[in-house]
Amino acid sequence: MIRTIMIDNISGVMELIRDQEYNNEIQRMRSAYFYRGLPDASYRLTTSLRMNCKHLYRELEPAVLKAFTKYASIEDPALNDSVWRQMIIGQHHGLPTRLMDWTRSPLIALHFANSEENFDKMDRRDSVVWRIDMRDVNRNLPQKYIDVLLREHTFVFSVDSLTGIADSLGAYDNDMGANAFVSIEPPSVDQRIINQYSFFSIIPNGMEDVETFLDNYTERTVKYVIGRNIRWDVRDLLDQLNINERIVYPGLDGLSKSLARHYYVKHELEERGKRGSL
Repeated sequence: MIRTIMIDNISGVMELIRDQEYNNEIQRMRSAYFYRGLPDASYRLTTSLRMNCKHLYRELEPAVLKAFTKYASIEDPALNDSVWRQMIIGQHHGLPTRLMDWTRSPLIALHFANSEENFDKMDRRDSVVWRIDMRDVNRNLPQKYIDVLLREHTFVFSVDSLTGIADSLGAYDNDMGANAFVSIEPPSVDQRIINQYSFFSIIPNGMEDVETFLDNYTERTVKYVIGRNIRWDVRDLLDQLNINERIVYPGLDGLSKSLARHYYVKHELEERGKRGSL
């Protein structure tokens, strides 16, 4: 089921961050939580492929991947070897795919939940951080997938381990049906993937609605709604913790985005300045 928690103060944010699980077997703090932050609480959990290709996503997906691989393989010849690598590299560079981004870091998820292209929207809409427990999700996998995870002592697949059990989209969709999906760890192709602590869920064609699946088949899914009245406060807290565009997008693009937000003048201050100049 999905439990919704409304957060309207910084104490609630700190609860989100420190709500981790202690593993008694190894006597270490080791939770199986993945997080996804979105700037608008009304946004659905869906993939860029479905948003971009609408009702034709099934028919157009092979063409999207084929065209990407055709032109991108000159930079990465390994794309020809794995459909999963095609998706991961494509998603990383903005290609519409069936992958859904997650992070192991609640701080990174909070960053994405409290970042806007238009800063005026920061205090005009609630944002959201989703949390799933991968043990919840993995319980629904076919046994041969569970066996691989148990053997490798992990919650997620690598490109190689997934290719070894499902080397095509058709095989994967047949295995998953409508009530299961795997998550995959991307190769560390650049610093951005590393800094974002990124993982991807591979949503099968048979799963029409991710949120319905989570509500029906998981027990520990949480939807944290961040109230619009504290989003700027959360944003400033994250900056103090060095979680910002400079870290999330290493390079001059991230630096510029970070500086633009740092020097942004809120609308009410602009109005006050105009009145003061009269």
